[in-house]
Amino acid sequence: QVHLAESGGGSVEAGGSLRLSCAGSGFLDRWHYCMGWFRQRPGQERERVAHFRHEGDIIYSDSVKGRFTISKDAKNSLYLQMDSLKVEDTAVYYCAADWQGGYCYRPPWEWNYSGQGTQVTVST
Repeated sequence: QVHLAESGGGSVEAGGSLRLSCAGSGFLDRWHYCMGWFRQRPGQERERVAHFRHEGDIIYSDSVKGRFTISKDAKNSLYLQMDSLKVEDTAVYYCAADWQGGYCYRPPWEWNYSGQGTQVTVST
């Protein structure tokens, strides 16, 4: 069973940076996984942030492209470096994953595995 746990959220002023981490466990080496981040801003729908497709390429949403960088390590821990943060980046950020035979073709919030979320608050 895959387990994901986010950390690294907090409060920061606009223009600042935060680095989110997602510790992953339970992955099976023989499978390829899609992994990524989505967020939910107050009163808004969930939205993609960035993710690795199971083929390995990276997709960024237009709203974060050039400011956020997603990465992962060999232990399937996932990271999100967030620079030049804006007030509109305030949201709960979730880490998600699925195996290639699952729902990788769907939005990240529909994948089989996700964490509890971490709050990011950006103030002026």
